[in-house]
Amino acid sequence: MKQKCSLKLYRNFLIANHNRYSGNELAQVSPDESMAHDSVNRWLLRTDFTPSELWRQVKPLVRPTEGYLVGDDTLLEKPYSRQNELAKVQYSGVRHGQLNGINLVNLLWTSGIEYIPVDYRIYYKQNDDKTKNDHYLEMLNRAEQRGFRPQYVLNDSWYGSVANMKAIDHKGWKWITNLRSNRQVAPLGAKGAYVPVADLDLIDKQVKPVWLKEYGTVLVCQTVDTKGDVTYLATNDLELIDYGTFLGHWDRRWKIEELHRGLKQTTGIAKCYSTKAGEQRTHIFAAFSAFIQLEKQRLRTGVAWYEQKAQITRQATGAYLRSA
Repeated sequence: MKQKCSLKLYRNFLIANHNRYSGNELAQVSPDESMAHDSVNRWLLRTDFTPSELWRQVKPLVRPTEGYLVGDDTLLEKPYSRQNELAKVQYSGVRHGQLNGINLVNLLWTSGIEYIPVDYRIYYKQNDDKTKNDHYLEMLNRAEQRGFRPQYVLNDSWYGSVANMKAIDHKGWKWITNLRSNRQVAPLGAKGAYVPVADLDLIDKQVKPVWLKEYGTVLVCQTVDTKGDVTYLATNDLELIDYGTFLGHWDRRWKIEELHRGLKQTTGIAKCYSTKAGEQRTHIFAAFSAFIQLEKQRLRTGVAWYEQKAQITRQATGAYLRSA
């Protein structure tokens, strides 16, 4: 029997909707009036999309030998879904505490303009015994196989381990990461005299070569935000001695934070109400696919993701007002 639901229909439903992402809602608005919510549920459960399918969609949008690869994870909050097969209680950086949810580890490509997710993994160690860092390195290895040669790999301190640094070095790539304040470094002339990076005598806008414990020579600098919070940065690019250029590259890391916000606010990626792992996986893939459609339109027209969704609602609101 031919399935009444499809990726195209479900993806467009995610784009057009704003807060009701259930199969029942899709059945009510579907062009096929005979569609029931069970048809949507069956499609979600029986369809098996993988991150490789996402790569096939985005491959024409990237320039693998340019730009940046940015890695990070985000939590799809499921505070009331205790029976969800992919959700577990884990740390939320947004909430600064423990929260039930599904954790996604994502890899973004950007030249500084685009927001192109090129790979993702669902972190659920009980299923595959992989840590988030395992998933991150797996995605970097896959990116290398696909021909990526980024200008820099950017990641935060969670992924700034020595093992990750050396793995990226092995590919011949450059990286920039932020360091936790207690990471041990030593002046180049005093190897072994380690101090926390926070205790380095860094003057304003200084880029300084140091010895990072268990790694080797890196350049470090610090930034101070308007609240007075200090961030310590490190890179293996020993020619990146200009402070402004250093920060200019690092600022591209913020693209993945904007990606996560955009995914959640424009595609309902966290709003699948099923507790089944298969349905959640299909919904997550469809949300990525929906985001890619929005991003392609933004790159063509300059219209932001949020405005694209607002235009759909605006038409419906106008039609209602004219007929009321």
